[in-house]
Amino acid sequence: MKDKIQIALLAVIAVALGVLAWGQLKDSGSGSSTPPVVAATNATANPATPAPTTFDPMQKAGEVVDNKPKTTINFANYEHDFGNIKQDSENKYVFTFTNTGTEPLIIEQANGSCGCTVPNYPKNPIPPGGTGEIEVEYKPGKQENAQTKEVTVIANTEPRETKLRIKAFVQKS
Repeated sequence: MKDKIQIALLAVIAVALGVLAWGQLKDSGSGSSTPPVVAATNATANPATPAPTTFDPMQKAGEVVDNKPKTTINFANYEHDFGNIKQDSENKYVFTFTNTGTEPLIIEQANGSCGCTVPNYPKNPIPPGGTGEIEVEYKPGKQENAQTKEVTVIANTEPRETKLRIKAFVQKS
C-alpha cells in the first residue's frame, strides 16, 4: 500500500512539473499554444541554419536571450562638463572609444535622456582594436542652471548598456 502511495505522489509531481514546463514554453513568446518542435541536428546540417531553441528553466517569460558574441568598449572619457553655456546654444562634444575586446563592436543604438541631447554614433561594426566616436549635441533651449544629461549606448558589450554623461550650467541669454 505504501508503495502505491509513493508512486501516485511521484505521478502527481511529474504532471505538475510538466504543466509548469508547458506554461514556461507557452509564455516564452512563441505565439503558439503548442510547444516548439526541436529538431535533431547532425554533422551534415546546414551551417547557415540557426541552432534549435532549447528550454532554459532560469529564463523569465518574455525575456529575450542575447546570443551575439560579446566584446568590450572603453571610452577616453565617460563624462564631459561644458561649463557655463547660454540658453538656446548648440554645444557639441565627441566621446572617443576603443573596441578593447576580441569581437567586432556593434552599437545598436545611442539614446539621449531627453530631446535636447542628441547622439550620433557609428552604424558600421568597429573591429577589435578599432576606434570610433559618438558625437553628442546638447541644445538646452530654455533650461536654466545646473543640468546633467545622459546618453545610453546599447551594444554587444557586457554590460549591454554604457552610460555617458554631459553637464552644463545654463545661463539666461
